[in-house]
Amino acid sequence: MQTLVFAVAGILAVVASNQLAPRVGVASPLLLLALGIAAGLTPWGSGLTVDPEVILEVVLPALLFSTAASLPVMDFRREVVAVSGLAIGLVLATAVLLGLVLDALVPALTLPWAIALAAVISPTDAVAVSIARGSGVGRRVITVLEGEGLFNDATALVLLSSATTAGLAHDAGELSPASLLPDFLLALLVAVVIGWAVGELAVRARSRVLRAPMDTALTFTVPFLASVSAEHLGGSGLVAAVVAGLVMSYRGPRLLPPSYRQAGDRNWQTIELLLEGLVFLTMGVQAHGILIEVEHEGLGAGTAALVAVVAAVVTIAVRAVFVAGLIPGLRLVGRGRRRRHAVHADSVARMEERLAALSSDAPEDAEGAEGADGGEAPEEPAAPTDGEEPAPAHAATEPAGATGTDPLGRDLRRERRRKRRLGADLEYFRNEPLRWREGAVIVWAGMRGAITLAAAQTLPTATPERPFLLLVALVVAAGSLTVQGMTLPWVIARVRPAMASSETDREERDRLVRLLASAAKSTALSEAIAEHASDEDGPQRVTGVMTGWSTVGRVLHHHGVGDPAEAAEATLAEPGSSGHDAAAEQTVDEELEADREAARSGSGKAAGALDAAHVRELAIDAIREQRDAILDARDEGVFSSDTLAYALARLDAEQIMLETHR
Repeated sequence: MQTLVFAVAGILAVVASNQLAPRVGVASPLLLLALGIAAGLTPWGSGLTVDPEVILEVVLPALLFSTAASLPVMDFRREVVAVSGLAIGLVLATAVLLGLVLDALVPALTLPWAIALAAVISPTDAVAVSIARGSGVGRRVITVLEGEGLFNDATALVLLSSATTAGLAHDAGELSPASLLPDFLLALLVAVVIGWAVGELAVRARSRVLRAPMDTALTFTVPFLASVSAEHLGGSGLVAAVVAGLVMSYRGPRLLPPSYRQAGDRNWQTIELLLEGLVFLTMGVQAHGILIEVEHEGLGAGTAALVAVVAAVVTIAVRAVFVAGLIPGLRLVGRGRRRRHAVHADSVARMEERLAALSSDAPEDAEGAEGADGGEAPEEPAAPTDGEEPAPAHAATEPAGATGTDPLGRDLRRERRRKRRLGADLEYFRNEPLRWREGAVIVWAGMRGAITLAAAQTLPTATPERPFLLLVALVVAAGSLTVQGMTLPWVIARVRPAMASSETDREERDRLVRLLASAAKSTALSEAIAEHASDEDGPQRVTGVMTGWSTVGRVLHHHGVGDPAEAAEATLAEPGSSGHDAAAEQTVDEELEADREAARSGSGKAAGALDAAHVRELAIDAIREQRDAILDARDEGVFSSDTLAYALARLDAEQIMLETHR
């Protein structure tokens, strides 16, 4: 009963703190820490303890999986150099350098346990992302911080596991330093393979279940299937959970119904909110007991506070030096991308010349060498030289000039796709540069939080000076959230990094409207409208059925029904501005019921008439075609992840509405 009371009180505290935080201007984790410390001083909270295995095997896999499942994979692909540098290189550098400092500063700690504490302090917190996004920082900085926050968690926890194993072996006189690096790399490799396999199998299994609640229940098992399997085979269970989440993020939109994905996303957002909040609350409750143990063991709270301050200063200094070297390195990588783009452009030009020569020799094949619609090949982004700007990559559909029915055509189509992707990447990097201004934001946004506290609680009970290590981690996390979290908006205002541009967003949405319109024109809905355009009430019935679902409604304008400009504007309007019309819905339902009644009585329209139910089915198929076009554009990197996510959410909502009224 006591555990149940604590659980209910904790959930209420998490909800209340998140509700109150924006009003008082204090991050909700700090409110939860303060509330937990106050609760720990009462008789009811003084005896609360958490088994490290619960944190390691239940809380962390679920937290990391939830974060990975919501990460745009396209953004990670683009920022793989920056993210991997911060998430792997910076974590390792911080752990080693800070470990050496802690080993010298606290003689009671051996080097493996000093590195273990440094690994606990290394990962950053997602609070910085929300603060930076709220301040209007550009998308690229947000992407780098999000990717770093996810993958440095996994790296730090794998390093913590290795350091813990080394610490226990050192205490037992069995330490083998030569085996640490191979064990670390093997754990990562096994985790990646197992995580990918579990994620792929889980997505395919989810696509076969019959109802959304069953699908959501299935997703609750995925992080644990990945983590337990990887641990059993000698890998890192936490990295496996991350990889499974990334596979789910990438494959889900193509294979899963929108109702399944929406239900799963909302449930996992709830789980993530509760788990992160309960980590802060639990650590706060235990703070008083930890403080008493530290005082009794002789090191003292003053020493812990001093060590925490030194650790915080060292981590910020190492981060600043690392980022200062990373930014010039990214410029070198950019030059390499431009060279690869030029290589692919030359390859495409040579293939086009060969195809043109073959077409001139065989005129009967010329028509097949054109695009599916007989049009000209869309303009490809030009290969930029240093200091020049790449041409925009507007084309998101398959280029003309390659049928894909012969080896040369397939090779040309593949090379054009690679060229378009590189061109889109170059445009993205040009529009979102990383300079010292953005670097300063990345440095100061590296605050510690939930993962640091959760990782500290995974230290085995046999760890030397465990209460001391827990207190240091607590002070670092609380101090970082307080100092860096509350001053980050001030830093952003002073250094003036590149900010998010509403003009760029509008341009992207205009291009996305054209892409969706192009995808809709080739659907059966478009053909059906054309076929029944001469019917007395055909266009009007289609317009009535489509009222409230504006995205697919663009097909109507292709056949002269409605105003094209109005529909294009409504397609990606803000929610509520062109939403579902209740009166139109009632009219549609009445028409649908009339169609069914007529079918039952045998007095319905003539065969082939454009009834409401048929239009709904065609509209759903059109939405699927548009979603495929968006996902193809995602794979090529033509649009930003924010724009694509918004468009997918709109399409999902419209499909769910149509399916609900079948």
